[in-house]
Amino acid sequence: MAKGPAATSSDDELPFATEEPVADERSFFGGRPQNPTVPNARTALPASLSAPEHYHGHRERLRDRFREQGDTALADYEILELLLFRLIPRRDTKPIAKALIERFGSLSGVFGAPAALLTEVKGVGENVALDLKLISTVAHRTLKSEIRSKQVLSSWSSVIQYCHAAMAHETREQFRILFLDKRNVLIADEVQGRGTVDHTPVYPREVVKRALELSATAIILVHNHPSGDPTPSRADIDMTKVIIEAAKALDITVHDHIIIGKDGHVSLKGLKLI
Repeated sequence: MAKGPAATSSDDELPFATEEPVADERSFFGGRPQNPTVPNARTALPASLSAPEHYHGHRERLRDRFREQGDTALADYEILELLLFRLIPRRDTKPIAKALIERFGSLSGVFGAPAALLTEVKGVGENVALDLKLISTVAHRTLKSEIRSKQVLSSWSSVIQYCHAAMAHETREQFRILFLDKRNVLIADEVQGRGTVDHTPVYPREVVKRALELSATAIILVHNHPSGDPTPSRADIDMTKVIIEAAKALDITVHDHIIIGKDGHVSLKGLKLI
């Protein structure tokens, strides 16, 4: 028996209706190229996809509030929404922003989170996670520029802000040293060691050796507590005193040892522990 002409596809069987989802969530709802092998292929999207989405008006209202009233008129999740508008242009980003804040506790927690953990939130793919980390890096370097070439001791609040941005949301302990010249101007900011969730190995000899290499006359010790509680341990206090004694013999001053937590910091000098 002769075969009849091939049946034409119905509207529900257009090529774009059966394609696999695109991995990059920012282009998930982007237009698909027309299939040139299908005669008279329709180029218009179905009404359900071409109609304005419900969140478009919300986006404009949020932008207007920010434009007219500034950031003080917006909650943290709304600030994150504004940013996600650019990163994920064709999705409702409000639930994604709320999910990120809920998962990481705060706006700073979102930007401080590792990229791998960000992608565990539904709607956040690798590209968006990378963009968030890039923005975090810009903010971090901006804060660092506030203390560079300035007398650190007279810009103490900027030092704390910088250290908090750099370390508060690290998942492992990190030991950092700020090296200062004789005018207490920052020479270098270096991470000397990374450890576990509750311990970082510190070698006083290496600390002093590096200060001599940089011709530093003073240092500030900084480390974080991933648990969030910046209360110093007995080991923190004892280790600091050993470094102070080793540095003193070479005329290097230890101005302070700062411990950074998620919601605050502690100064050993402020507590009169050194």
